[in-house]
Amino acid sequence: MSPPASVGGSVPDVVELTKALIGAESVTPARGTVFDVLERALTPLGFRVERFVEGEAPDGPVENLLAVRGDGGTHFAFAGHLDVVPPGEGWTSGAFAPEIRGELLYGRGAVDMKGAIAAFVAAAAKVPPRGTTSLIITGDEEGPATYGTPKLIERMAERGLTPDFCLVGEPTSAQRLGDMIKIGRRGSTVIDIAVIGRQGHVAYPHLADNPVPRLVRALAEIDAIELDAGNAWFQPSNIEIIDLAVGNRATNVIPARAAARISIRFNDAQRGPDLIARVEAIVRRHAPEAEVQGRVYGEAFLTQPGALSQLVSDAIQSQLGVTAELSTTGGTSDARFLSRICPVVEFGLLNATMHKLDEAVALADLEALTGVYAEILRRI
Repeated sequence: MSPPASVGGSVPDVVELTKALIGAESVTPARGTVFDVLERALTPLGFRVERFVEGEAPDGPVENLLAVRGDGGTHFAFAGHLDVVPPGEGWTSGAFAPEIRGELLYGRGAVDMKGAIAAFVAAAAKVPPRGTTSLIITGDEEGPATYGTPKLIERMAERGLTPDFCLVGEPTSAQRLGDMIKIGRRGSTVIDIAVIGRQGHVAYPHLADNPVPRLVRALAEIDAIELDAGNAWFQPSNIEIIDLAVGNRATNVIPARAAARISIRFNDAQRGPDLIARVEAIVRRHAPEAEVQGRVYGEAFLTQPGALSQLVSDAIQSQLGVTAELSTTGGTSDARFLSRICPVVEFGLLNATMHKLDEAVALADLEALTGVYAEILRRI
């Protein structure tokens, strides 16, 4: 989809650019047209745009975009993603046919997070360039993120680009625009467990090996763990049993396999690999031959309150008259990767409709967010 006439000029219209981005279907992993739209908006503003595709199925291919304006001075980076979750069935209008009804713009990605990307582009057009400004944009945040932001970070290292500060435009606002800034996130790990037994007739248990009791005992011990009590910035870590499967439809058969899945959300008192090892040790005490596979989707991180959070807070107060709460609540984001290279916080639109049917953003919030982002750029 080609951008509307107002996009690509010296001052992109934030609403029209958001509509153009929504109209470019980009279910994760994304590539192609949606990046064309963004590139056409950035190039007239003096950004040097580099696009590259990484990876193969099942986690790819993924397109990424790195745009840089300026050279030297303070380097301020804006990070985000153009991919979106599948729309689902039941939209009032087409999920990828942006439509304004009343004071709202509807479409998949309106708040998560094509609207914020459009707002930052519009803000960059309003503020005279100084220092270095970059956009770190991936097509794989909603998916495994294997070939997304981590590959962008590698590409930046090859180019000798290290931001001084990074703002991720995730929809962090809860009740009104500007009420919350994320300065950290909990980590996430998922562990799959399979206990293998030996199938047999329920009337002859001595000739079979039922895996279910062993799995249940292991899960009971795991479920009883209290990892920590939380701390000043994080809620307590929690372990959740999210799936339990045997798949035995017969009434007279001892099954040969029982499986479970565990999800752990943890604060900065824990480390993902240590949690996997702890769970595996418990499982193996009950079922030595069990299969245990864990994956760390992100470690917990915290950007201590300081220059960056104050910069964003002051811009919000100046433009919106709102005092932002500093928080670490919610799920994971690509800030977990970016926090390894520089201080990072997240601030963006209201999160009430993200991932839902009829996702929508208030037109006034798009304009207001543009104002906040512009104020941040002025204050750097």
